[in-house]
Amino acid sequence: MISVAIDGPSSAGKSTVAKGVAKQLGFVYVDTGAMYRCVTLYALEHNVDCQNDEEVCKLLPFIDIELCIGGKVLLNGKDVTHDIRTQPVVDNVSYIAANKGVRLFLVDIQRDMAKDVSIVMDGRDIGTYVLPNANVKIFQVADVKERAKRRYLENIEKGIECTLEAVEKDLERRDYIDSHREFAPLCKASDAIEVDTSYLTIEESIDTIVKIIKEKVGI
Repeated sequence: MISVAIDGPSSAGKSTVAKGVAKQLGFVYVDTGAMYRCVTLYALEHNVDCQNDEEVCKLLPFIDIELCIGGKVLLNGKDVTHDIRTQPVVDNVSYIAANKGVRLFLVDIQRDMAKDVSIVMDGRDIGTYVLPNANVKIFQVADVKERAKRRYLENIEKGIECTLEAVEKDLERRDYIDSHREFAPLCKASDAIEVDTSYLTIEESIDTIVKIIKEKVGI
């Protein structure tokens, strides 16, 4: 089995690229970000402060997350594919991701997913913590202004009202939280290959990473 870890900051295009890479190679794609968003949504639905680590952890035994083929995300059997992309979830997911109890809970699930099939998994700490022995590690980056532009256009397309300036500030805030959290922070693994996608199309980004994978594992 082959495991590919793709890490990087928010809105660097990791999920879109990881899906494309997995499709090209015939691997299973694991969207870890969706899993943290599910916990965030569940906490918000139960009026729990996402910055209260202890109260959030009390919810974990009642959470069941299923990532389906095709990208559908189920939370306790309910389709929340679109719900986990709403602004309240976006605003709070970094706090949930910084919660050590939540990370340990989800990491166990993520590692189990990697045991039986070849996977592409993206997130913040896949190569450094979740799958430290991954066959290939990619650190995907992009200029914050380019990332903000991408997120802004995505929001407008989905009918989410926002400003480019607000999106950029939010990304900078999330970058700081992700890279400064005490447990498993966002950072580049020592053996990861950095890929800057600031000025690459999605197709070019996918092709670049697929080429790296094929060269590394000989497929």
